[in-house]
Amino acid sequence: MGRDLVALVLTVVELLRQLMERQAIRRVEQGDLSDGQVEQIGETLMHLEDRMTELCDQHGLQLDDLNLDLGPLGSLLPRS
Repeated sequence: MGRDLVALVLTVVELLRQLMERQAIRRVEQGDLSDGQVEQIGETLMHLEDRMTELCDQHGLQLDDLNLDLGPLGSLLPRS
């Protein structure tokens, strides 16, 4: 049961990470950010992705394990 809870929490965190990444990409494409902000966001997103990989490793999970099948709606997490 503990592993399932960890997987659920990491699924939510990964979903939020991917949403933040998409929002950052939109803002970069719109030219809303300075070069410094773009660099800082890029570094932050890389660190978040690295940390997610570390957490999955610690709990014996793969990022693919976090993707829930929603039946006819497809999968919860889009492929990044």
